[in-house]
Amino acid sequence: MDVIKALEAEQMKENAEEFRIGDTVKVHFKIIEGKTERVQVFEGIVIAMKRDGLRKTFTVRKISYGVGVERIFPIHSPKIAKVVRVREGRIRRAKLYYLRGRSGKAAKVQELIHRKREKVPETGTAEEIDAASVEAKETT
Repeated sequence: MDVIKALEAEQMKENAEEFRIGDTVKVHFKIIEGKTERVQVFEGIVIAMKRDGLRKTFTVRKISYGVGVERIFPIHSPKIAKVVRVREGRIRRAKLYYLRGRSGKAAKVQELIHRKREKVPETGTAEEIDAASVEAKETT
C-alpha cells in the first residue's frame, strides 16, 4: 500500500488547489489533434469537487448558446496546463447541483467581497481601543 502512495505522490502537482467551489475559473486544457497540440480554455463555475489525493476531480459548468455544459477535470492531470480563478463565489453549500435547474440571473453565484478590517494593536483589548477612538473624536 505504501508503494502506491509513493507513486501517487510523485505524480501529484504542487499548488494545484488555488480555487474553491463556487469560484469562476478558466481551465487551460491541452488538446492533441493529430501531431499538433493546442490549449483550449473552458470557463465556468466550479460546482463540485470529489475524492482526494491523485484521483481528485472538479466539475465546471458553463452555459454555451443557451445549453448547460458540464465537464469533469482531474486536478493532477498532465493535460491541464493551468487553472486561473476569475472571481470568487460566495456560497454556503458543498455542491452546487441546484444550478442545473436554474437559468438566467438565478443561475449566478454572488461574488465574495473581502473587506479590510482595522488592525488591532497587540497590546490592549478592543474595548480600550474603541474608548480611545471616541475620546480622540471628542477632542477634535
